[in-house]
Amino acid sequence: MLKTKRSYLSLLLLGLITQHCQADAIAQRWAQVTHPTQNNIAQSIGTYSSGCISGAVSVPANGIGYQIMRPSRKRSYGHPALRDFILNLGQTAQNQHLGTLLIGDLGQPRGGPTISGHKSHQTGLDVDIWFLLSSHAITHTLTYDERESWAAPSVLIKNTDYLDPRQWSQTHEKILATAASLPEVDRIFVNPSIKKELCWHYNKETWLRKIRPWWHHDDHFHVRLKCPNGNQNCQAQEPLPAGNGCDAGLDWWFTNEAKKPAPNKLLTKPAELPALCETVLRQK
Repeated sequence: MLKTKRSYLSLLLLGLITQHCQADAIAQRWAQVTHPTQNNIAQSIGTYSSGCISGAVSVPANGIGYQIMRPSRKRSYGHPALRDFILNLGQTAQNQHLGTLLIGDLGQPRGGPTISGHKSHQTGLDVDIWFLLSSHAITHTLTYDERESWAAPSVLIKNTDYLDPRQWSQTHEKILATAASLPEVDRIFVNPSIKKELCWHYNKETWLRKIRPWWHHDDHFHVRLKCPNGNQNCQAQEPLPAGNGCDAGLDWWFTNEAKKPAPNKLLTKPAELPALCETVLRQK
């Protein structure tokens, strides 16, 4: 019986290794592409976690109120709607003296799966923005080395669920409120403790519904845009639940079950990319 169980586990492990190798090989193909397709109209294709984009644009490394981080990753591409969102939010940060936005990953030149890091960010509609916003900390145009070496600080007190007042301020709340109020934004992922803090202060605000708790996200927030008009091959995420999210569903994130989630099934097959994405990948 013990021998049979060991053989079964060996087969499971072999299958898992095979799937990882296959997924990595697919991601390598997308990572090797260095430029977007030359389309007049951008098209996001598939789901946020299994898709691609044609006609993507690159967000400039520097702009009013923002700077792009980690340039070596070459993930500063997205749908024009995402570029416009970043430019708009940066301008707002500048106008309201909220500091400089440090922009993390958008997506690859043609989207698709990445070698490391995100399972989403595949359709050019996702962007990570650091919680390092203080104008006192960022007073110059960052050098390449600074963009590569700076780390995004957590806004939580270490090993707790409490926000660190040295890292968290009303500035962050204003940025999140501004972003979530924009009609093109579908949802914003933050650490559950951040959502809890916002529930205390903004319980009656309609934009709060878009702020969604998710694992980690204590050093950045993840903005996800809606499928743009005319992108018929873009698959929207399920609608947001009713209410503002300041209920028992939020309480769950602070339970042991949430903090130590059960591992995923070993043989979960990665979602297949839409057939159109192969055309996007091969296009000159």
